[in-house]
Amino acid sequence: LAYWLHDVGATVYVLNPAQVRHHAKGMGVRSKTDRKDSMMLARYGIERNPQPWQPEPTEVRELKRLINRLEAVEDDLQRERNRLEKAEFNTDTQASESISYMLVALEREVQRLQQAITDHFEAHPPLKQDRKLLKSIPGIGNVLSARLVATLRSRDFRSARQAAAFLGLVPILKESGSSVKLRSHLSKAGTPSVRRKLYMAAVVSTRCNPDISEQFARLKARGKPTLSALGAAMRKLVHIAFGVLKSQSEYRPQGV
Repeated sequence: LAYWLHDVGATVYVLNPAQVRHHAKGMGVRSKTDRKDSMMLARYGIERNPQPWQPEPTEVRELKRLINRLEAVEDDLQRERNRLEKAEFNTDTQASESISYMLVALEREVQRLQQAITDHFEAHPPLKQDRKLLKSIPGIGNVLSARLVATLRSRDFRSARQAAAFLGLVPILKESGSSVKLRSHLSKAGTPSVRRKLYMAAVVSTRCNPDISEQFARLKARGKPTLSALGAAMRKLVHIAFGVLKSQSEYRPQGV
């Protein structure tokens, strides 16, 4: 609907429904009806003045669709592998044979989609250049670089902090005076699949990326839990990726 409205010339706003609902609760509105919702949406727009929504470029939208489909097929493939393991354990020959046929088809489709993604980058030199720059960052490979291109080019992020917040990598603090001081945690907004890939990249980066390994060691020396240090590494990877794309120059360790 948002794409269609934009294409016919309407000014479109895509809002976070949780934020709008909390805004209504903050004004004392507890009921939820179509009339009240329309009123609160109008007041939210007037009082908060959100930025109009702009669709991503067509080539980025197509890339996102290819990557999303690849991830869905890969999930199906993993499920079938798990089923095959269970069927073989139960010596279910008929089920094992059926699952094996499915595995062949799914593996073939994964290869086809991977090639389609490669061909898409080849057909769009700016995206190909972005991916090349991201792959210059130690810890970021083919899979994560493609996903980061699709994510960071899908919106006009004004800062690296904004991009990290969009991916759910900003820490949430809960402190009050001297009696309330809970352990911080990541907001985990945005797409979980991107964070899973960033987590694995952060683990690798603690060994091969000089900036990440230095930060990780410093946080561990200060007594930070491993997961907290890895969360910071994920956030720093996004900051580095944002800087590389903004400057259009390959990665260089800080201080070099």
